[in-house]
Amino acid sequence: MWGGSQVLAATVAAVSTDSDEELGQGFVDGDESCLNEAYRRWGALIFTVAARKLGDPEEAKDVTQQVFVGAWRGRKGYDPQRGSLKTWLVGITHKKIADALIRRSRHLRDVEAAGRAGASETPPHESPTDAVVDYVLLADELDRLPEQQRAVLEMAFYEDLTQAQIAERTGLPLGTIKSNTRRGLMRMKKRLEVDGGAH
Repeated sequence: MWGGSQVLAATVAAVSTDSDEELGQGFVDGDESCLNEAYRRWGALIFTVAARKLGDPEEAKDVTQQVFVGAWRGRKGYDPQRGSLKTWLVGITHKKIADALIRRSRHLRDVEAAGRAGASETPPHESPTDAVVDYVLLADELDRLPEQQRAVLEMAFYEDLTQAQIAERTGLPLGTIKSNTRRGLMRMKKRLEVDGGAH
């Protein structure tokens, strides 16, 4: 009679022979052996992409873990008809890298601000938890925007692109980029004011 580890090893070996399409479908269906196999196939690739962009192996390990945890939790959002599981995971990787770079730049700003403020001044009221909650709220509000407005603001926030660069990348007129930015920001401002008033 086989032990648990032998069963798992046999399951993983069986999955290894599956095509990317079968693996993707199993992943969506919640088959944990498909999660293990996805990590086996593409974990090193995701780590390499993250390490190259971040220049920090420890941070790259964290991002790799976040990618697979996030993908597993959000697996119902993956549509095998729209592309391979590998492509979807790499897309998540780029978002997690952008998040890590934002956190890093915020941390540097906080350190600089603390240095300028000096020990005699009152410490800021916002706790790290408040900052995380604010970030989650902003990300949530971005997700609620119409697709074009969201795409423009994500390029501005996460990739630090100017409106002219966004126009060049998307092929949209600069006027359209400006109006999408303005409408998106106004919509987010209203939503956040409503949410803030509810507390």
